[in-house]
Amino acid sequence: MDRIGVIGTGSMGSMLVEAWLKTNALSPGQVTICNRTPEKAENLVKRHPGLHLAENNLQLVRASQVLLLCVKPLEYSHVLEQIAPALTSEHLLITITSPITLDQLEERVPARVARVIPSITNAAKSGVSLCEFGSRIEESHRQFIFSLFSSISQPVEIVPPFLRISADLISCGPAFLSYTLQQMIEDAVSETGISREAATYLVTQMVIGVGQLLQQELFTLPALQARVCVPGGVTGEGLKVMQERLPGMFAQVFARTQAKFAEDQELTAAQLSQVPAE
Repeated sequence: MDRIGVIGTGSMGSMLVEAWLKTNALSPGQVTICNRTPEKAENLVKRHPGLHLAENNLQLVRASQVLLLCVKPLEYSHVLEQIAPALTSEHLLITITSPITLDQLEERVPARVARVIPSITNAAKSGVSLCEFGSRIEESHRQFIFSLFSSISQPVEIVPPFLRISADLISCGPAFLSYTLQQMIEDAVSETGISREAATYLVTQMVIGVGQLLQQELFTLPALQARVCVPGGVTGEGLKVMQERLPGMFAQVFARTQAKFAEDQELTAAQLSQVPAE
């Protein structure tokens, strides 16, 4: 399984390709790419000479043993119709999107199917990738997927009931955290007059430092809070505001993401029902 085809070189598709090349998990010659907007794939080839550029998805499938579908959920029915003539039971098809179930894919393709949900943190050879395996996956495929994604992340096998919330935490989480930190910066600027550049630098270094403390297992999250928040100190006064306002906020966030997920599942199922089964 040394020939990898990536359909979709948008944000996540290009991130995965570049992360694997950066860590030498894959060489450019092992990877074939194709994208609906050719310019995006062409730019990736310019940055990484040696990558193979397929003229279309069907050509890519014929040149690859492992296929990564890195397209939006509502594009799946169209892509599956395109690649169906070349798909065989020897292909390993990996989807990186969550609304489509592996059962739905297995009904429509002869390939062995799996799901891996990456995180933007994988670009720094960090964070988690979530893995789910279809009924046709054998141990050799499982080991291949874990090996490939271990080069850029900590792969974790996940079961369907917790797929969405796990994806919220590892894949959406960086955006949620980034927005929260940006609000901290904005309020520091408006309340005190500190420059945005200085506040941004201080918060960025703080986050990097906290990450190091956790990575080196010097503190857990609760222990870190307790260590900084000394009795009668300034931190405790700030935390009082957060304790009044934050509880329940992420419950609302996750309720919204779950609702969107259900909507995407329904729309995707409707589209896939129009794709002939294998």
